[in-house]
Order: sequence, then structure tokens, then C-alpha cells
Amino acid sequence: MARRPLVMGNWKLNGTKRFTKELVTELKAELTGVEGCDVAIAPPVMYLAEAEMALNGSKIALGSQNVDITVNGAYTGDISAEMLKDFGVKYVIIGHSERRAYHKESNSFIAEKFATLKKFDMVPVLCIGETAEQNEKGETESVCASQIDAIIDSLGVQALMGAVIAYEPIWAIGTGKSATPAQAQAVHKFIRDHIAQNDKAVAEQVILQYGGSVNDKNAAELFAQPDIDGALVGGASLKAPAFAAIVKAAAKAKN
Repeated sequence: MARRPLVMGNWKLNGTKRFTKELVTELKAELTGVEGCDVAIAPPVMYLAEAEMALNGSKIALGSQNVDITVNGAYTGDISAEMLKDFGVKYVIIGHSERRAYHKESNSFIAEKFATLKKFDMVPVLCIGETAEQNEKGETESVCASQIDAIIDSLGVQALMGAVIAYEPIWAIGTGKSATPAQAQAVHKFIRDHIAQNDKAVAEQVILQYGGSVNDKNAAELFAQPDIDGALVGGASLKAPAFAAIVKAAAKAKN
């Protein structure tokens, strides 16, 4: 079974009600008739209602940037998977390096989030990746392996069926520095091979996205790599033409 590419926009802490409506409207127009690539956007949770309404009738899926592990109760400020699902959210980003760094989220906590999403039939987009220092020390593979093994060890390799893994080298996020297509492919191949040691079929179907300064200029070359199935896009996802160009590059390269 050929893997279907997924390009997802992570808006991070950006946007307004008006911006959300306008960007979605522009995206729908830009992507009319583009086939063969799944597309999703993850606006801030505040704007899920605007996004859900604006996306009505389009193939663009709705995503969230985070989820909490509890479903309901006395948890002030938390947002549950059930609530996200109520807004039609399909994909949820977990383990993003910004959450790991600023909110001290551990591998085991991220595995709990992963389990919560699976319980609600939502698609986890698990972010993994190494810092510049770890990269220089040659620890890229061991860091990525430990972040994936946190899921496999607690939930079993089958939990990765239908999931998405986004390899985002931390030194490339928002820096304008991107891994070269060959560097990115080498890590993606390592990730797939690592999962295949547990289960080949699971490894074959898992969607591996690259993230970290993906833009309309470098997208086509990244998508030409055999193990790069799509992208988790930051800054470029806030501009409809740039984001649409990335989607079109994925659709073209993978079909």
C-alpha cells in the first residue's frame, strides 16, 4: 500500500478570528483540484470554531497543537481529546520540541497523550528530533529512537498503526536552517528501520513527515526522498501561497 503524503500546518501562537477565516478561504481556493495529498491545519485552540466553519465542505482536515490526558473534571485550563473531537479535530500534534522545552513534557507524558488520542480514534502527530548539541555529538539516532521507544514500550508497536511521526531537528525549527534532503532522508530511513525491527508492516505504513524550516523552495527536493512522506510546516503555513506550494510539491513528488 502506497503511503499517502500529509502536509500539515502548525500555526503555533499566531492568528485572530479574522486571520483564521481569511487564511482558510485562501487555502481552499489555492488547493482546488489538488489531489493525492492529505492536508491539515492546526490553528490555536481558540480558533478551532472559526476554522471548523471555514473548512466546511473542503478536504482540508482540522488539527490541534496539543491535548491533555484527562477527559473531564477539575482540571482548570486543560483541553480534552473529547472536546477537540467535538470540533471535528482529526490530527493532534504531541511532543513538539517547544512543548518538551517550555513545558518540560517528558517522553512518558507524551506517551500518555498518544494513548489518549488513540482511545478517541484521533491521529497523533508525534514530533521527535535532536538539539544542535546532540546532533554535533552524533546522538541524532539514539535521541530519535528513545523518543519513539517511549511509545512502543508503553503501548506496543501496533499503536503506531495509522499514526504520524514528524522528524523535526530542533536546530532547524524556525531558524531558516533546514536539514539537507539527504540528511533528512537518512534519519527518516533510520526511523522506519527502527520501527521495522519491531514490526515491518507498521513501519511500512507509518507517515514520516519532515519539519524544520520547510518552505516552498526546498519542499520538492525533500519530497523526492523515498522515506519523507510529507511535512509539518511552521512559518510557511501562515501564508496561503507558500503552504499551497508545499502541498502541490508533495502531491507531485509522491504521485
